[in-house]
Amino acid sequence: LTADFSPAPPAPSGGEGGESGAQPRAAAEAPGSAGCSGSAAAEPPEGGWGWVVMLAAMWCNGAVFGIQNSCGVLFVSMLQLFGGGEDKQLAFKTAWVSSLSMGMVFFCSPIVSIFTDLFGCRKVAVIGAAVGFAGLLSSSFVSTIEPLYFTYGILFACGCSFAYQPSLVILGHYFKKRLGLVNGIVTAGSSLFTVSLPFLLRVLIDSVGLYNTLRVLCILMFILFLAGFTYKPLVPNAKDKEGGKKGKFRFPPGKKICNFSIFKVVSYRIWAFGIPAALFGYFVPYVHLMKHVKDRFGGSVPEEVLLLCLGITSGVGRLIFGRVADYIPGARKVYLQVASFFFIGLMSMMIPLCHIFGGLIAVCLFMGLFDGCFICIMAPIAFELVGAQDVSQAIGFLLGLMSIPMTVGPPIAGLLYDHLGTYDVAFYLAGVPPIIGGAILCFIPWVHERQNLKERAKRVDGETTEKMLENESTLVSDTTEKPVKEMESGV
Repeated sequence: LTADFSPAPPAPSGGEGGESGAQPRAAAEAPGSAGCSGSAAAEPPEGGWGWVVMLAAMWCNGAVFGIQNSCGVLFVSMLQLFGGGEDKQLAFKTAWVSSLSMGMVFFCSPIVSIFTDLFGCRKVAVIGAAVGFAGLLSSSFVSTIEPLYFTYGILFACGCSFAYQPSLVILGHYFKKRLGLVNGIVTAGSSLFTVSLPFLLRVLIDSVGLYNTLRVLCILMFILFLAGFTYKPLVPNAKDKEGGKKGKFRFPPGKKICNFSIFKVVSYRIWAFGIPAALFGYFVPYVHLMKHVKDRFGGSVPEEVLLLCLGITSGVGRLIFGRVADYIPGARKVYLQVASFFFIGLMSMMIPLCHIFGGLIAVCLFMGLFDGCFICIMAPIAFELVGAQDVSQAIGFLLGLMSIPMTVGPPIAGLLYDHLGTYDVAFYLAGVPPIIGGAILCFIPWVHERQNLKERAKRVDGETTEKMLENESTLVSDTTEKPVKEMESGV
């Protein structure tokens, strides 16, 4: 469900690490690029080994976000395993595990972009998968909830982040004409795993317990570790190029690594703070919905069906609204996100009102549909606001800011449940931030249009001034040439 939060795959114009944007850049290094090398690369092969890379990237999307989005099943199991009945803040403490994990995936995104540019996709992805494997395996040996904050919430999540982003970057090295199709297939991996993994986790937890289930999930991370080796570099990365020129590698200047100048764009600034404002309640249903269903309906209903509905309609929403966004010009694409946040907030508020399981299924179907809408137009909006050269840094900073509300929201909902004994108030409050954030985003098209008008006016003024200077210089040259001609004729 969250696989498309990262930047769209880049076209092949840098080293193995390449550029994290989604469009080809000029041969010379752009001022806003994140330490990317300069020479243009050859045309991508459009297939061949690239299909193997595509399958590896698809597995990465599915393994990483399939586990993350199935956190509701793990959350219920953790409550049963670590709950002794005496801890009145157990839901609050347990919610930190899942929310910290998802938050760290996004928080590390700007850092992963830099490391990918410097060291290449293969090294970053392999090391990330190894770290994630170690974090998940160590999580299966804990005896209390607190160590999971580090092993699952930080170590496993950081490994997932470092393994995930290179899987998007490498696609642009092998595909250009088919890049849209390949990106769609790869990101569909998260929906496939989100649909199927909750049922597998429920069967495993019931039969072998939580600890052995986490060890089984380590198999997914081990395959991801092997998949990272398929990211064969087609051109040298920035580190190799610098090493070949000077004998040893030096880090690029800080301004090339982190381009904070994009925050000078007012419309991007509104977007970068409006999206996080809307996400304070976004992740609450994914963590607490399973527990809410268990409290309200007991064990008489298959609560995993709700995650199935979310996964299916999220994939459908990406296909439908991604196509619709192609027909909406400029920054007006933001209005799709406004509508998405409005409906996501409304659906979240309707969860406590559903006293039959069929009503919850309908709510989750709509929520997944508009969740897919919100996700699929992240990269196109970033392109419209800051341009192709700065899109990687723009989305990287946005993901970093998104990590804060997505980490804080679920624990607050768990705290409310501990004090009130019900999730009703938590879901009502979770629906408020998306509506407020959507209202903030409404101003972006108007602000962006004003910016464009000012830039056009400056351009026209500049061209007018240049023409005036050219006319003056022509006039001066004509007046100085006439006396010279008269002198020559007199002589």
